[in-house]
Amino acid sequence: MGVSVNGIEIPDAAIEQELPHHQHAGNPLKQSVHELVLRTVLLHEADRLGIAGAGDDGRIEALFAQEVRVPDADEAACATFYRNQPQRFTSGELVEARHILFQVTPSVPLELLRETGEAVLAELRVHPERFAELAREYSNCASGTVGGNLGQLTRGQTVPEFEALVFRLPEGELADRLLETRFGLHIVQVLRRVAGEVVPLEAVKAQIADHLSRQAWQRAVHQYLQILVGRADIQGVTLEGAETQLVQ
Repeated sequence: MGVSVNGIEIPDAAIEQELPHHQHAGNPLKQSVHELVLRTVLLHEADRLGIAGAGDDGRIEALFAQEVRVPDADEAACATFYRNQPQRFTSGELVEARHILFQVTPSVPLELLRETGEAVLAELRVHPERFAELAREYSNCASGTVGGNLGQLTRGQTVPEFEALVFRLPEGELADRLLETRFGLHIVQVLRRVAGEVVPLEAVKAQIADHLSRQAWQRAVHQYLQILVGRADIQGVTLEGAETQLVQ
């Protein structure tokens, strides 16, 4: 493939050996090449600085430990994160919801589904008592047989866009528009809410500090990789960014 870093070629055999580690990537070959290029850049920098370690991974870890420094998250940063994301620290929160799903399939145009969904939603605005009846008639979800009822839901049980809506809707309220998810179009109603209790900051401060420190470290490593890539003579491939499994 003619890929080299600072004049040293990365052989095709090395790329083939790396490929199995990236089968779930959008482009496994491209990801494999990028990973090897970044690893080579890092090892060259470790050589330049005279950094030793147990094997290549150990040398890269030692390089990061020496060259990438981030401050610990302070109490103010932890308190701000806690205050801005109360849903992450709420225990016992749940909703009981029901929906009507208009599933997207290759044989049914999206616009036809949308027209049908809008017509059913318009009917429910006038006659909300018909929800269960219309769910049984129209919903492509198994819950249609029980009037669209999904039972009690906690955070993390549904796709993010559905979760964001049901945990925002007031009790008894019908969503004023169709919700689009990967499954199709939904008419959504929240039947009951249990607010839950917010865990005190002191109980989760260490967890927040660790999360913020890891985020800061990943940003710092990303910036460090970009600097090293900018200095290196890389031929045969263009790195669009320094995304790598090395820092995940």
